[in-house]
Amino acid sequence: MRILLDTNVLCRLAERGHPHHGVAESAVTKLRNEQHELCLVPQVLYEYWVVVTRPIAENGLGMPLPDAVEAIDFCLDQFTLLRDERGIFSLWRELVRQHEVKGKSAHDARLVAAMKRHGLEHLLTFNVADFQRYEGIELLDALAIATT
Repeated sequence: MRILLDTNVLCRLAERGHPHHGVAESAVTKLRNEQHELCLVPQVLYEYWVVVTRPIAENGLGMPLPDAVEAIDFCLDQFTLLRDERGIFSLWRELVRQHEVKGKSAHDARLVAAMKRHGLEHLLTFNVADFQRYEGIELLDALAIATT
């Protein structure tokens, strides 16, 4: 099965000192060992870049730009990158209207729209609650996956 990785999973993989670093590694390794195809969409990489290059004092990882470039390259080598598609916008628009999405939650709605456009039904995340309003997707809690 194909599984979309949420940005928070990539960020935990990058942040070795974070309490969920090992959890993220275990969840990804377990899913890979079970022969699942782990996928990304460009939005996840954009969001990842924002977090890893933002200064630590501003709730980022403070990663130097050359390291961030290497980290993106690593992600592209390790995971399947699905294209941004024109149809994602209309799906996103429908989702934000249907679910009355406001503010930063619109980013989550766009991930769901990308999932629907690419026929993905599974999302690996640390933030299950953020996606529970959306039908037609199965949420995989990274913590639960890593510990089962």
